[in-house]
Amino acid sequence: MASVERTAYPRLRALPSDDELQASYALDEEDEAFIRRHANGGRQRLTLILMYKTRQQLGYFPAIETVPEPIRLFLATALQLPASTPVLDQVSQRKTRYRYQQLIRKKLGCTPYTEGGAAVIAPLIRQAAHTMSDPADLINVAVDELFKANIELPAFSTLDRLVGHIRQNVHETLYRKITAGLTAEQQQALDQLLEVMPGETITGFTRLKQTPGPATLMQVREWAEHLAKLDAIGDPAPSLAGVAHTKIRQFAAEATALEVGDFRDLHQPGKRHALLLCLLHQAQSRTRDELVEMFLKRMRRTQNNAHEQLRTLQERHRELEEKLIGVLGEVLQRAKTDHPNDHFGKDIRAVFTEHGGVDALAEQYSTVAAYHQNNFLPLLWPIHARNRAVLFRVLELLQIESATQDTRLIKAFQLVHHYRHSRRDTLSVEIDMRFVSQRWRDYVCQPKTGVDRRALKVCVFIAIAEALDSGDLYVRGSEAYADYRRQLLPRHECQQRLADYCQALDLPPSSHELVSTLRTQLTELAAAVDAHFPDNSELTIDPDGTPHLKRQPAAVSPEGLQAFETAVRKRMPERHLLDILKHVHHWVPYTRHFGPLSGSEPKLADAIRRYLFAVFGYGCNLGASQTARHAPDVIHRQTLRRINTQHINTTKLEAALNDIIAEYTRFPLPHFWGDKKIAIADGTHMALRENSLLGERHIRYGGYGGIAYHHISATYIALFSHFIGCGVWEAVYILDGLLQNRSELQPDTVHADTHGQSEPVFALAYLLGIQLFPRMRTWNDAIFYRPDKTTLYRHIDPLFSQTIDWNLIETHWLDMMQVVLSIQAGIVLPSMLLRKLGSHNRQNKLYRAFRELGRVQRTLFLLRYISETDFRQSIRAETTKIESYNDFLDWIAFGGPVLKSGDQVEQAKRIKYMNLVANAIMLHNVVDLTNVLNAMAAEGYVITKALVAALSPYMREHLRRFGQYFLDMEEPAPPLVPRPVPIVS
Repeated sequence: MASVERTAYPRLRALPSDDELQASYALDEEDEAFIRRHANGGRQRLTLILMYKTRQQLGYFPAIETVPEPIRLFLATALQLPASTPVLDQVSQRKTRYRYQQLIRKKLGCTPYTEGGAAVIAPLIRQAAHTMSDPADLINVAVDELFKANIELPAFSTLDRLVGHIRQNVHETLYRKITAGLTAEQQQALDQLLEVMPGETITGFTRLKQTPGPATLMQVREWAEHLAKLDAIGDPAPSLAGVAHTKIRQFAAEATALEVGDFRDLHQPGKRHALLLCLLHQAQSRTRDELVEMFLKRMRRTQNNAHEQLRTLQERHRELEEKLIGVLGEVLQRAKTDHPNDHFGKDIRAVFTEHGGVDALAEQYSTVAAYHQNNFLPLLWPIHARNRAVLFRVLELLQIESATQDTRLIKAFQLVHHYRHSRRDTLSVEIDMRFVSQRWRDYVCQPKTGVDRRALKVCVFIAIAEALDSGDLYVRGSEAYADYRRQLLPRHECQQRLADYCQALDLPPSSHELVSTLRTQLTELAAAVDAHFPDNSELTIDPDGTPHLKRQPAAVSPEGLQAFETAVRKRMPERHLLDILKHVHHWVPYTRHFGPLSGSEPKLADAIRRYLFAVFGYGCNLGASQTARHAPDVIHRQTLRRINTQHINTTKLEAALNDIIAEYTRFPLPHFWGDKKIAIADGTHMALRENSLLGERHIRYGGYGGIAYHHISATYIALFSHFIGCGVWEAVYILDGLLQNRSELQPDTVHADTHGQSEPVFALAYLLGIQLFPRMRTWNDAIFYRPDKTTLYRHIDPLFSQTIDWNLIETHWLDMMQVVLSIQAGIVLPSMLLRKLGSHNRQNKLYRAFRELGRVQRTLFLLRYISETDFRQSIRAETTKIESYNDFLDWIAFGGPVLKSGDQVEQAKRIKYMNLVANAIMLHNVVDLTNVLNAMAAEGYVITKALVAALSPYMREHLRRFGQYFLDMEEPAPPLVPRPVPIVS
């Protein structure tokens, strides 16, 4: 049975705010006329209005006696009745209450559920069950459909029974479908995954769930063999044909959460084999993805090591270069003398002899010239040679194919593979090398000797890595490195959606109108900035065209802020983090989303307490052992680990986060701190143990780890987060957080750090209806683009060095919109496409079109940036907030600065655990601050908007983190009342 708290089945809020009461229960003239016409006495009128208004809100008739007191008092006041007016008795006035129900149904035009409601929703539930597993999700589908059909909701238990019955039938059908074609040998192979085979120490099932460590040569070799073993078990694809991808992932997640003993307890062979097939399918795809990641890391490391060696050699050869320059200087000096020509040659040879002779100087010149102009190519082979056998094995296992008609790189690899055991230095073969740069071609192909075999090998491997990264090559059977072009919406579907999408976002509906609109905007804004340049005292331009902006002064604090903050902090009640999690759960039962991945109710004694300890332990980075050590009488580490593995995943944590965000937005206080339509994105380094595939040594931070990339609201609350590798281009994730955010707050403007100034990101943000305002540390290095070559400016002309190619934008407008509509449909994420449209794909016309559109948008942004002081100040103020949030998370993660898990999924969960704890603290701080400010106002304090705006929910001086951990679930939580803040203008 599903819990009502985990569904969207409507319920009345116990303590609605004044604004919510007014919005939901205020009476209009039609309501009052309806009451007067059908009810005479005070009790009758109050009963009828309570039944009518709650039926409007809920979609069903609740027991009037259970309606929260604030709602009853609000409606009694609206009817000008005494607060003590009772409602009609449920027993003695049953007929009157039944008559009221009929009147209300007639007025609302709704149908009782008993009159065909089940027949309406059953087909929809059955259809949804082929893509969804959680009963709560299916109940939500049913509730939504009943609302649309204006059918009265039945009792929750009725929906729960119907959903459970349909879901079970659908799952049994899917199990039979998946396993119908399995032979006896295939069934035996699946069953053997649950046994420890001879010579092994763990079961094959356990091996399926393993995650790789760092991309060392040994790990690459082991995971290549791991993929070979997985493929030897069999290909699950034929058995899973026709099963929704979401269902395969759900079954695989359910299998992952189970232990071997749990699988053996499944007495339904069809279910056991179906779950194992889904897990095998996911393990094969994930292993291919991880092998590609390892391959890319090895090739990046090879190039990085070559660059390091080049810098070392350049330092080492500096003395040699100076010596050769000295020899050249002597030759030039001799050339200036008036010696006869027949003596000049002797003089030169004498100089050469003094410096070791021609042969020695020639060798020294060759040594220096080999690495001239930062040429690191000759250094690659010795580094790559150590990896080549293993990497050949990886590429043999991965089915790499070209995503375009260009197969030159595939043919080059086939040639290299054919000669992989050859010992010849050069190959006499014909090969088309136009898939690489001219420098590579000159290095690999020698006119006299032929093709350098070693140089060709390393060249092809690096080119394959770049092509996989950019999407020009893809891996069959992969997820992250599949052919993204096939994932886009078909062109005919895009044409159907295009007009409505452009109208909804107020975008020009055609390529010609888009270009015309943007050209006009750029022309007019540039002209306006140029005209106002003499009045812009903060902007100067050097004679060489270098622009400068004056440093902005720090914001002035409001008068009396320090005393005000001191007074507030003194009044903030002391809290322990565990108590905060408990109180917030009392207000917002966010653990309702936690439970077994199968969707059934948790079979845990005192489940809420255990869930709260799990959130505390993992959110504060204590881990299971340390948390249990400080609460030995309450929780055991194995219980915490089982809860984390089997009851909580990233989706459930995001749903819990969204519950808290919804409650946070009910309070007036956060709206003094920022605009709810604005978000800020930035990454912060998180240390990892050196056993993680995702981990790398970060150049800027200098430590080994990954990047926690956060999106927070301008009101401070955390919206979304990713955990990414240090080598990943952070800018690609700027837009993901906004599109994956499912909370009450839906920003349309995002501020980001300097990496956000990428041209393709600007273009994609514009087409998605998002305003991108990054912080510009090196803005004067950015290029300004003219609308056309003939346009000149009196004052700011030196800023413009290039011109927009409008034809490129107009030609590929439909291609760009196909990408955008695919993102809007949820088929692909911006990060995936931006990675494919990255720096290694500059010949791709789609990339060039996005880049050109981004140049327009970035130039518009830069023109505003240099001309509007308030604009720059707002960007600075907003981006400062996320730095404070990163500091706040450091304080929350007091269990240690290192994420101990090497599992990428677990690492992402830990970040979301931290966000959940952070949001719970912020909500509790807002509740306490609201009470404190109201109490201070009652004492006579003058509280201004400027003073309140200077506060933040990151206050933590009143919070305790340490000690023996005890959670008294019987102790009542303080009341949750979203009262207004008493502001004096």
